[in-house]
Amino acid sequence: MELLILVLVVYIITTIRVIFEYQRGVIFFLGKYKSTYAPGLKFIFWPFQTMKKVDIRVKAVDVPDQEAITKDNISARINAVIYYKVKDASKAIIEVESFRHAVGQLAQTTMRNVVGEMDLDELLTQRQQASDKIKLIVDSLTDPWGIQVDNVELKDIILPEEMKRTMAKQAEAERERRAVIIKAQGEIEAAENLSKAAEMLSAAPGALHLRTLSTLNDLSSDQSNTVVFATPLEILRSFERLGKK
Repeated sequence: MELLILVLVVYIITTIRVIFEYQRGVIFFLGKYKSTYAPGLKFIFWPFQTMKKVDIRVKAVDVPDQEAITKDNISARINAVIYYKVKDASKAIIEVESFRHAVGQLAQTTMRNVVGEMDLDELLTQRQQASDKIKLIVDSLTDPWGIQVDNVELKDIILPEEMKRTMAKQAEAERERRAVIIKAQGEIEAAENLSKAAEMLSAAPGALHLRTLSTLNDLSSDQSNTVVFATPLEILRSFERLGKK
């Protein structure tokens, strides 16, 4: 009798299971799914019942470098990180053998497919758009597994060295083009301002003479300069008018 009581006590102790707050317990009774246990102290009456614990915390999957070819036939190596979590523990155990491995493999193939639909310029300038598209596809395909994809981030886009040199030359040529355009625009604005200044000086009698005297005053501060002075026609005309009087 004592032995029976001892065996019963040991059996009860072995049936005790603790499920942490970040876990869910998927219970099977004689191999058939019964229910999902919430966190706390639970009793599992084996061998009739078995339990699989599932971690429902957000997981980060580092997708290794993938060789992909863009829409404009340029080879690139892409890597990313995917953040997901289990929203239905029973589906994550029943519907897929290993949801961690399955999510990683699905992310790799989806990333290659999405990159193949984009030009290189789009991939480099619209990285967030590519990440959102990968997230949408992976989330929809993993939904039957009870998986929720929270975010996808492209970490790095590695290009061949030849392409890097070509892009550097293209960027340098673009900078030179912008520099020439800016310089030409500056010359146009300067010419417009000079034209306006000439009109203002010609419209006011004596204005050009005052401007000339101001220039001579500026030059007189440095005695080492040799100045060749050109007399404006306006001054000569003023002398001509005085001679006629």
